[in-house]
Amino acid sequence: MNPEQDTAIHDVLRKYWGYDSFRPKQKEIILSVLGGNDTLGLLPTGGGKSITFQVPALVLGGVTIVVTPLISLMKDQVDNLRQRSVPAVYLHSGLTRAEHKLAMDKCRLGKARLLYVSPEKLKSKTFVEALRTMDVRLIAVDEAHCISQWGYDFRPSYLEIAALRKHFPSVPVLALTASATPEVTQDIMERLGFDAPRVFARSFSRPNISYIVRRAEHKESMLLKALNSTSGSAIVYVRSRKRTREIAEFLAKEGISAAHYHAGLSIEEKNERQRQWKTGEIRTIVATNAFGMGIDKPDVRIVVHYDIPPSLEEYYQEAGRAGRDGKPSFALVIAGNYDKGILSRRISDAFPSRDYIKKVYELACVFLNVPVGEGYGSARDFDFNLFCSRFSLQPVMTRSALHLLTRAGWIEYVEEVASRSRAMVLLGKEELYSLRVGDDADRVLQLMLRTYTGLFADYVNISEEVISDSLKISRERVYQALLALGRAHAVHYVPRSNTPYIYYTTSREDKKYILIPTEIYERQRERMERRINAVKSFVFDKSGCRVNRMLEYFGEKPEQPCGKCDECRAAAAELSAEDREAQILYLASQPGGHTIDYIASQLSVPVAKVIESARPLLDEGTVVLKGSKLVLPS
Repeated sequence: MNPEQDTAIHDVLRKYWGYDSFRPKQKEIILSVLGGNDTLGLLPTGGGKSITFQVPALVLGGVTIVVTPLISLMKDQVDNLRQRSVPAVYLHSGLTRAEHKLAMDKCRLGKARLLYVSPEKLKSKTFVEALRTMDVRLIAVDEAHCISQWGYDFRPSYLEIAALRKHFPSVPVLALTASATPEVTQDIMERLGFDAPRVFARSFSRPNISYIVRRAEHKESMLLKALNSTSGSAIVYVRSRKRTREIAEFLAKEGISAAHYHAGLSIEEKNERQRQWKTGEIRTIVATNAFGMGIDKPDVRIVVHYDIPPSLEEYYQEAGRAGRDGKPSFALVIAGNYDKGILSRRISDAFPSRDYIKKVYELACVFLNVPVGEGYGSARDFDFNLFCSRFSLQPVMTRSALHLLTRAGWIEYVEEVASRSRAMVLLGKEELYSLRVGDDADRVLQLMLRTYTGLFADYVNISEEVISDSLKISRERVYQALLALGRAHAVHYVPRSNTPYIYYTTSREDKKYILIPTEIYERQRERMERRINAVKSFVFDKSGCRVNRMLEYFGEKPEQPCGKCDECRAAAAELSAEDREAQILYLASQPGGHTIDYIASQLSVPVAKVIESARPLLDEGTVVLKGSKLVLPS
């Protein structure tokens, strides 16, 4: 270990994040990257992946390129970094030309250490050439499973990362994922052209989480029972936007504070509901999988899957949002007999016929007024709901068709683009004093200058609602005032957007030439079937410890049952005295040991039984009582 590097990374961690030590595997990954090694980090949800490239970025200097699939996640990370005084910028195809130029200039001039980019940006030859003018020191690939055709969330744009490496042959690559099977792990390293890779894996085991499956044909009562019998914050996952609202309203009527969350909400609604949940104003979020990456609340005591996700990867990530503080928590699946059929139908929904896919492609081109032979390199706003309504298309299958067209490389369909309004002052302070643009515009400008910092140097998120409330004028008047400031070239104003878009990666082709390769269609369908069968087995089969089955799926070889899942608890209820002693010994061997009450709850037996079984172990000195806890002798 290089002592200077060790000191440097700890100094950065303390200065910018206020931590004195790293989480497991973080330090090893960081030192590997600083040593110039291609590195793969397998860290479970909540394992602190972002630290592993953010710290090296500040130690290495130059620019670290971060490829991430979610626009909302890159925005959140950049905003958080800026709050910590870490210079970071992001780029995606939804930005204006002026915003794009400013971000690139900052990187070239050494005023930004991290450049977050969406994978579709890497398809631009102009952009890649511009990167070559920068001092690139590290390439980080977040959610690296997206590069693998074997993964559950393959994205063709990620394949461009391998091409990017050719321009920076001496720059190390750090690939990170929270959910990868051995098959996917190997594929990631091959596709990224890893040279002598170093792999750091933290166990996917979360010992503080009890994984439980309950069978119920009437799920509402089971949900109420689960929420009423636990404390702390809760997340309830469902698979449709409509159901988020229905269940949230049901819980509210039953006296449980709840709000719903899905991708179709405005960014203001999303931010407000996240704020209410994080501050404890509401206890329960009922959400689709849109409520996911970047969500970190320590005191989530229970995550309920009201609907079953289509893969163990998704289940693990979502369930893993429980117990981030290390305290005992629950991951509950409520399963009905009909859920098996629903899971099977997801396969046909995800893979509509090739004719239907071609039809969607053609109609989308008509909808966006893209003639044959044109469109290449353009991004067009795409109102999905209006599109389905106008052509009487089935939304679920249509969305799947657009994703398959994306995987096949014909288009890039980007759903998640919600952005806040932002503005940048273009004139100098002296020029602003002589500006005359009307009373409303003058008042709006003065308030912005008092309220928001950094307006002269960068695009800053603004809120028309805040300005409206402060000045006691309508939001429409604020909007018109901002437009007037734009016309006067005093302020560049970018109104908020919540519209998906289609980016044309090729010119429009005639429908008959649209081919969906076997690898994209048949092979991916087969893989989805395997993932769904794995979920069915996890939920519906009674074949031993659920945690062990999940760990085996991710390539681990667990040594003993978790002792906490419903299957283990059922087995513990029938334990012999000898087996009970073995379980007590196991729980006492865990770091810090456990109280007798806790051990009794884990074994589903009375406290008296635990005391009875523990007494011989205490007499022998095999375990000792330290305070109120049974532990191994030191």
